[in-house]
Amino acid sequence: MFYDTYHFWGMHLIWWFIWIILLFWIFATPYNIPGQRTKKDTPLDILKKRFASGQINKEEYQEKKKILET
Repeated sequence: MFYDTYHFWGMHLIWWFIWIILLFWIFATPYNIPGQRTKKDTPLDILKKRFASGQINKEEYQEKKKILET
């Protein structure tokens, strides 16, 4: 055969490991990496959205905000 035992389909074995690691890193990255996927909302963000949408009033918002900030 033209290639010796360390070449597989035209690439050296180390390149196959690099490609596998690269593909794994692309598809198995955690969700909280900036710019990759949507970020999870914090409890304070959810509270702000509920207040903005009118689900809770100002007093409830302030009470719950104090609890979350301590």
